[in-house]
Amino acid sequence: MISKSAFIWFICICAIVIFLFPIPTFAVQNEQINLTWELLQERVKSPILREGNLTVDLRKMVIDLRPENAIFRDNFYQLLRKELQKTGAKALGLDLSNSVIEGDFSGSDLGLRTPLYAQGIAQIFTPMEQEQLESLRSVCLQSLAVAFPNAKDCKSLLSNQSNNSSNIAVFRGALIMVESRFNGEVKFPNTFFLQSVNAQGANFLKPTNWDESRFGRTVSFSGAIFHAPSSFQGSIFFEKSNFQNSKFLDSANFQGDVFCNDAKFTQGKFQQLAKFNSSSWQGKANFSSVIFNNQVQFNKANFYQFLLMKDAVFKQVLIFRESEFNQSVDLQGASILNQADFSDVKFAETAFLNVPGLVFNSNQAKILGNVGEIGKKMIVPTLRGNQTILRNLSQNFRLQQQVSDANQLEYTKQRLRLIELSNQLVAVNINTASVNRLINLGFSATQVTEIIQIRKIKHFRNISELLVLPDVDLEIYNQLSDKIIAIEPLVLSGWLVKSLSWLLLSLLLLLSGYGTNFWLVFGVGGVVISCFGVLFWLVDRYRRLSPVPIIPRYYETICILFSFTCLISGSLLAIFRNSGSPWLTLLCLFIIIFPIPGMLVWRLYQQGRYHDLMDISYLTEDGTLRQLRLLIGRLPVIPRNPSFRERYMPLLWDRRWNWLNYYDFSLNNLVRLGFNDIRLRDEHLPGIISTLAWYQWSLGLLYIILAGWTLSRTIPGLNLLIYLK
Repeated sequence: MISKSAFIWFICICAIVIFLFPIPTFAVQNEQINLTWELLQERVKSPILREGNLTVDLRKMVIDLRPENAIFRDNFYQLLRKELQKTGAKALGLDLSNSVIEGDFSGSDLGLRTPLYAQGIAQIFTPMEQEQLESLRSVCLQSLAVAFPNAKDCKSLLSNQSNNSSNIAVFRGALIMVESRFNGEVKFPNTFFLQSVNAQGANFLKPTNWDESRFGRTVSFSGAIFHAPSSFQGSIFFEKSNFQNSKFLDSANFQGDVFCNDAKFTQGKFQQLAKFNSSSWQGKANFSSVIFNNQVQFNKANFYQFLLMKDAVFKQVLIFRESEFNQSVDLQGASILNQADFSDVKFAETAFLNVPGLVFNSNQAKILGNVGEIGKKMIVPTLRGNQTILRNLSQNFRLQQQVSDANQLEYTKQRLRLIELSNQLVAVNINTASVNRLINLGFSATQVTEIIQIRKIKHFRNISELLVLPDVDLEIYNQLSDKIIAIEPLVLSGWLVKSLSWLLLSLLLLLSGYGTNFWLVFGVGGVVISCFGVLFWLVDRYRRLSPVPIIPRYYETICILFSFTCLISGSLLAIFRNSGSPWLTLLCLFIIIFPIPGMLVWRLYQQGRYHDLMDISYLTEDGTLRQLRLLIGRLPVIPRNPSFRERYMPLLWDRRWNWLNYYDFSLNNLVRLGFNDIRLRDEHLPGIISTLAWYQWSLGLLYIILAGWTLSRTIPGLNLLIYLK
């Protein structure tokens, strides 16, 4: 019994030692002590080195600055102001980390009040500090390009008169507020921070005022929580600013701010209205994974670098009216649940809206933008995984009757589909490629063996499945990902179907922008009409040189060449202004227009012409009626009935305006429209000339279908009738 009792006493003593004695030590380490006047004087006299700067150590303090403690408050500001404003090689900073500040904290009262004009600056500050203030003048000068700055310090620096100067509070040392808690208002208006500001994890329970402040070094509010309205209006951030994971539980005002370097707001949260109007972002602006629960405004903002909004959530209105983008906006994976307004936005030539993975429902939300512009700026890298996005965006613009933007998205979709078809036809299919072809592509023998073994069991569905193989690393995958595909094996008939689909889609994209651009179709038609008009004039008027020359007159030749130059120039202008690949469009037209007619004309002049009625035109016109007609059922050759020979009379070569009839004939063949019914005669007609006419007439059938389809997609009323529910 004695040993058992001793053992129990031993256990009790150990429990007391382990669980009771550490508690006072732990509490002492984390307990916040009240800042008294004596303790403040002691800390001011013995600054510590913190983050490379000499600072007054007021960490883990409870600082009472409430009105009922007015005597201590006044002494607090007076003593700190005296020490922090001392001139010297090393400025003294202030460390309030893990402290609780009761009452309002007027931080600007701790700064050195100085007038902002050249003579005043030179007398007070060190050369390095003068350089920082001079950088403020440079930013003010840059802002003149947009509008005259409203800030008082900018007005003073841009003026040479001392009577126009304004005072600014200069905080010369570092300001550290890591995980501090401010129970009252925080006031730093019109303050220039020459050193860094670190407020990571700080809690601001009342409104904060940083209006027209200037941050000369890095700024960090990472993890800070703003429970009340916060205002940084008109502030300038010269170095990187970090608001990562910050929470603004009330309104946030960043209007007119200038970010001279990168700004980071990633994983933050804006509970109420966020204003970034008239802000200037000279570095990258990163809002990735930010949640905006209320409206966010970027009106008249200027972005010089990339604006990153990956996976951001916009639950209310997102506004970019009259903003300027010099680089792309990344909305990959972002969620627009209400409305995004890009009205009157200016995009640089290299700036786009990158929208892959965008979460957007056209029935619940909408995107606004300038008609004919916003659709051209939306891009996705691949069709895979983005078809629903493009369809929703297209429907969004159709609901707003922005047909051109909806068509542009359709063009983007089909262009990506063409790239996908091209890869399926040209790229190496790892499910069917031979061993030698895989080795020649860049795979090692071991890697090829693994691929062969896997595909015997099951086919690869995606090339990313190669990364599962032990011997395939990321480097070889990145090198070959553009050259290989993973699809089901294609039989010959399937390959032919895909080839025909590729050819048809290529023609539609090159000649009409997939039915989205009527002016492109108009330019294509102009080229065909003008080329065939000159061709028919050539074979009809230039017949032989001997024994009796049958050639056109000099005046007629000048007229036809001049008119051809004008028509072809206008048509080429329409093509180059509206085609995504104008040179490929011209190559396509060249293949359609020149090879077959060229060989026929060469054969015609090679064999010569020896038939009756050599001095009479091959073309005849309806002599009973002259008017603008739509000749839907017209054929290029007159019927054999003799009565038609009396009705259709040959063209008059001796008329000065006769050259216009050849364009009329070409117009009749292509679009079934003309000022007169002009056809080829039915007797003593070389078969080659008849073949040329029938060839253009056949092209006209296809052209009418193309033009009609394009009109149905580009005329707003008809477009709505076809596409809208």
